[in-house]
Amino acid sequence: MPVIKPACVRDLKLRVNLADVVGRVVTLRKAGGSRLKGLCPFHNERTPSFNVDADKGFYKCFGCGKAGDLITFVRETEQLGFTEAVEAIGKRHGIVIEYEEGTGAPSREERSLRQELFDLHEIATDHFHQALLAKDDTGEWFRGYWIERRRFPAEIAAEFKIGAADAGGAGLAGALLRRKFSEEALRRCGLFFIHDDAAITLHSLRPRFRGRLMIPIRDHQGRVVAFTARQTERTPEDDPAREAKYVNSPETPIFTKGNLLFNLDRARTNVGDGKPFVLVEGQLDAIRCWSAGLKTAIAPQGTSITDGQLALLRRYHPQVECFFDSDSAGQKAALRFLPLALRAGLEARFLTLGGDSKVDPDILFLERGLAAYAEVRAASMSAVAFAARAVLPNPMSASPEERSRAARAVAELIANSPSEATRANLITEAAAKLGLLPRVMEKELQVAEGQLRRQAPARPGEAPPSPAPVAAAGSVTPEHELLMLCLHFEALGKPLSHAVQSDWIDHSENHIAGRLLNRFLGEFEQDSWPGREQIDGLLETEEERALVSGILFEAPVIDDPVKVAQEGLRRLRARSLEPRLRQIELALATPQTNSESDPISLLKERSEIQRLLRLPISLTSAI
Repeated sequence: MPVIKPACVRDLKLRVNLADVVGRVVTLRKAGGSRLKGLCPFHNERTPSFNVDADKGFYKCFGCGKAGDLITFVRETEQLGFTEAVEAIGKRHGIVIEYEEGTGAPSREERSLRQELFDLHEIATDHFHQALLAKDDTGEWFRGYWIERRRFPAEIAAEFKIGAADAGGAGLAGALLRRKFSEEALRRCGLFFIHDDAAITLHSLRPRFRGRLMIPIRDHQGRVVAFTARQTERTPEDDPAREAKYVNSPETPIFTKGNLLFNLDRARTNVGDGKPFVLVEGQLDAIRCWSAGLKTAIAPQGTSITDGQLALLRRYHPQVECFFDSDSAGQKAALRFLPLALRAGLEARFLTLGGDSKVDPDILFLERGLAAYAEVRAASMSAVAFAARAVLPNPMSASPEERSRAARAVAELIANSPSEATRANLITEAAAKLGLLPRVMEKELQVAEGQLRRQAPARPGEAPPSPAPVAAAGSVTPEHELLMLCLHFEALGKPLSHAVQSDWIDHSENHIAGRLLNRFLGEFEQDSWPGREQIDGLLETEEERALVSGILFEAPVIDDPVKVAQEGLRRLRARSLEPRLRQIELALATPQTNSESDPISLLKERSEIQRLLRLPISLTSAI
């Protein structure tokens, strides 16, 4: 098994900025000093509690307790092993990874399936794009389709790596077989139809996409994970999905439709004050917006919007404008989006031209360019205004029964907001839009909230996050305090190794801090402590790495570390000796004739324990 040199890992951590790595996943903002802050990628939160200290090279979430360094972050967000994470970081930052002599670089069989699928999709993307550029009949036709029929410039095809699959789907299987991808990767990539019992050969890999325009789908980190294939006149009659205008890749180990938004990898770097996300219906709508200069457009993956997608969106920016087609289907999709947006804590507005104008973002931006965005934005509607108009188009002429039904429908939407203050503001606005007294809407909201609680006792994202294993170790134990001192005040390590008796430490399986303290004190005692900058070799589990990272992230403010160490030692000693003292006191208070120890022996032992407990703590010699 390949083993990466420890020196290479240390060099990687020094050369790669943690903020650059985390910034691929989390939008970070300055939080004072060298700290950066954002929404945690490991649990659902609406107030940022995820902190990054790029100078120290550690991150920590004060909401769920997750902590670590850049390697831990890549491992946990990309589900990679240690070696794979180091290799991925090295590849992205142009750093050559060195292996221990005799172990060599990993073979393709030793790489993770996920990483192999990422590589396979990059090769497939290039294959389809080159087919679009080729000087043959397929390339000529698809370039004409893209430029003349869809009216997109050629440079946008290059920017998004738009591709073409010819009517026979030829070439891709051979290209992937020549790269020697594993059988499992070829079966599970979603690009082929393969019989379960068929051997993997050029003929058994039947292409899923034929005669279609190929749009690569990237995750929020910019990695190609799937494709959307647009039907054309070149789609053959025997295509199993011939009548479907768009066909997506099936779900795979790297692609889940409900967890991904098209163009989020680009749009997330362009949002900010006054520049919210703009949610459109389809990928080509998003590409049209991008080509017109609207760089914050995103689209779902051919499915209804999901809680997971909006939670991902919320990490980067709290505002989103919904710009769906003005036909019936588009408006229904917008209404389905509204409660999810409220539940995710997003501030949503709806773009419209007003009146009865039919809006198609693709045509609108094609004909009017970026000026169209200013026009629809000027006529935009708040979430409540949009909902009120949808359920009660003519409030002035509505009957009392119609108003009552509308009030109930809007209240049911508003009840999805997790913020009491937000709900109060929305109810006031809804009452004005529907022509009702605020107290009427408030009563409807109370009913709606009661129904929602009965249907879902714990709303998604509402429950407090479960504490991470590092928190379970307990930040108030003496082991945790002494571990902190060993890491931040390394000069105390040697004296502590002499002062602490091993049987005082709880180093059971569930006490991570105790296990680490016992291990570290052994290193100090043998004069083999490597220093906290090179501590990786002493850490055996992800829980241990997370605990150490969390401790190193927060530099303690301690006027007298020796005094704190003495108090920790006192607590350790008391915890070890006092249970036996209580047993002796109980035995002396209730003497038994068959007692194994006579009162004289118990009195002597009690006296010795009491003497030990009174002894002053010394950090220069063991007690």
